[in-house]
Amino acid sequence: MRARRFLPALVFYGLFVMMAFPARSQDVLTPVVASPLRPTAYAVQGTDNKLHLVYELVITNTGSAPATIEKLEVVSGDDPAKVLASFDGESLHARLRATGRGNEAASPIESSGSRLFLVDFTMEKDSHLPATLLHRFHLLATGPPGSPRDKTVPYTYTIAPISVSTDITELGPPLEGKGWVAFNGCCEPTGVHRGAALSVNGQIRFAQRFAIDWMLLYPDARIFHGDGKSVNDYAGYGAKVIAVADGTVVDTLANLDNQVPGTLPDPKTITIQNVDGNHIVLDLGNGKYAFYAHLQKNSLLVSKGDHVKRGQVLALLGNTGNTSAPHLHFHLMDGTSVLGSSGLPYVIDHFAVAGQLPAAQFEANGIDGDWSKDLSAHPSSRRSEFPLDLTVADF
Repeated sequence: MRARRFLPALVFYGLFVMMAFPARSQDVLTPVVASPLRPTAYAVQGTDNKLHLVYELVITNTGSAPATIEKLEVVSGDDPAKVLASFDGESLHARLRATGRGNEAASPIESSGSRLFLVDFTMEKDSHLPATLLHRFHLLATGPPGSPRDKTVPYTYTIAPISVSTDITELGPPLEGKGWVAFNGCCEPTGVHRGAALSVNGQIRFAQRFAIDWMLLYPDARIFHGDGKSVNDYAGYGAKVIAVADGTVVDTLANLDNQVPGTLPDPKTITIQNVDGNHIVLDLGNGKYAFYAHLQKNSLLVSKGDHVKRGQVLALLGNTGNTSAPHLHFHLMDGTSVLGSSGLPYVIDHFAVAGQLPAAQFEANGIDGDWSKDLSAHPSSRRSEFPLDLTVADF
């Protein structure tokens, strides 16, 4: 609701607003508004022994002047004075994205413009989790009614509540054997899955929020042998893909050919139906769906409507769809649409951490190289944890 024009401008001009909304006694101006993309943030325990919270805010500048967010703090809904995470400078700008195609968006936010803000932070696993999170904005934005249209003034206010849940699905592993690396995993905003926002069926979706691309190491700790231009060069090609839980097959695609490793397919050939290649969607019940992508052509051993048991072989790992090397893309989601759903966190009930690949080496060389120095001689047993980016797992 707009402020009434007859209110004296001098009452508001140069106002510095500092108010946590649940405790406010009067209304305050909020020229920049925000709301969570989804109503719930899930706290999931990762392989770093910390709780990870990953979600998004939609931010809109309703003022006439460009708005600059200087700092964004995540605070406890139980005690708004308690700051759980703070983003400013590069950490803020790296998470501020345009609503179209998920590209990084420069500040300021133009009048009537919107941004996505990718939130990710950690807490100690034994921390008290508040029932609700709030978001404190420190910003420059349009002044109160009567101000010059291009004049900005400082504001600080707390908005955008989101509930916190620890209702995390526990699954079995999607593969068998030792030496599986979690590439393109959670939770940095620069990750290819984490930042993959798509507008599908009338809503912005992050279906791949917690997705992992699993690739297998050879015994000599390499991902592939030879020049890597054949699917048969890769350790994981043809590996058995298995059911993570009992469920029902609700969608499949099985007839796409392999891509040649080292290159991506012609974008003109990619559609929303074939982007993930040959695939399987399992209904696990309770609104949870498991998605397996890039499977080998004609390797699927199940059909739509089949009931499967945990550990049952479903198909073979391949290189179909929008992919440049054989791997299994796996994620959990809240609907049957592989891109038009919201990605959900999960934990694997039992596995071992056999190493952690260095992000700097992966960024510099990709999957090529000898990773033996990054493997542990004594893998550590884990229970009910989520494998983070570049974790090496033994199943």
